[in-house]
Amino acid sequence: MEYRPLGHSELRVSAICLGTMTWGEQNSEAEAHAQLDLAAEHGVNFIDAAEMYPVPPRAETAGRTEAYLGNWLARQPRREDLVIATKIAGPGLDSIRDGQRAYTPEQLREAVDGSLQRLRTDYIDLYQLHWPERPANYFGRLDYPCPEDDGREHERIRRALEGLAELVDAGKIRHIGLSNETPWGAMRFIAEAERLGLPRIVSIQNPYNLLNRSYEVGLAEVSHREGCGLLAYSPLGFGVLSGKYLDGQRPAEARLTLFERFQRYTGERGVTATRAYVDLARKHGLDPAQMAIAFATQRPFCTSTIIGATTTEQLRTNMEAGALALDGALLQEIDTLHQANPNPCP
Repeated sequence: MEYRPLGHSELRVSAICLGTMTWGEQNSEAEAHAQLDLAAEHGVNFIDAAEMYPVPPRAETAGRTEAYLGNWLARQPRREDLVIATKIAGPGLDSIRDGQRAYTPEQLREAVDGSLQRLRTDYIDLYQLHWPERPANYFGRLDYPCPEDDGREHERIRRALEGLAELVDAGKIRHIGLSNETPWGAMRFIAEAERLGLPRIVSIQNPYNLLNRSYEVGLAEVSHREGCGLLAYSPLGFGVLSGKYLDGQRPAEARLTLFERFQRYTGERGVTATRAYVDLARKHGLDPAQMAIAFATQRPFCTSTIIGATTTEQLRTNMEAGALALDGALLQEIDTLHQANPNPCP
């Protein structure tokens, strides 16, 4: 397993990160622990969770994923060898803290204390803001709404950083990151941190895959020049890039079979592009899912690729992609397909 610096921090994380959002919905606690054991055996030291997990988010399951992870952490002999990441939920979700959510110092303290209790640990290595407080382009939105500006966005960012700084000073979190963020948001967080001497972001967790390379347009340069690498989530586009949903297939217990809400990667252009990438992988004798994960992992602005699985067999296959190196000729063929059908699933 390759290990990479997490931004400008002292931490080094595995190039493959274990995602957890199915635990507590599609996966039992025993299955979650089996995945954790297998990942640890393969050298994965980076695990990503969130206070709202599992998904789809529901009040009765919120926090269950962290609790499963915490019960596993409690029996690990060397907590310090692991890098545990989690996230505070942003506004617009009623299933967390009675819908009262903003990135205020008070809300940050309450969220962190809840996560620490469920994770059964004294500190969180990477604490992330799950999505922006403001209206912006995330979760597939491209048509920026130009909302009426109340002039307080800079103040909200400063307030969030000050709240996070208090938690760093208290030893409850070590480093901070963003998620589902835009270039403007990332640069404002960086500028305010530098101006006020507050903690600086070390990562940006956004979607990135063969069907959605929009991160490259503006955020890749931010990652490269500002030392806050991408944590690429959905490298398989909800499993679509494995090819298992082509021709109308809906495997039993698969995410898109169970939850109709996950349609982001199944539009007409997405299916067309998926078929092309699956055919390309097979032409080169590659597993389509492994090619897709390897592509994200090899990008120079990517720190770690977050993989998720509902079975240990899927997890083993996905982890093996971390050792797969795509050659220049194949990467050129991938780019040719991308140019013919760019970002079909933003």
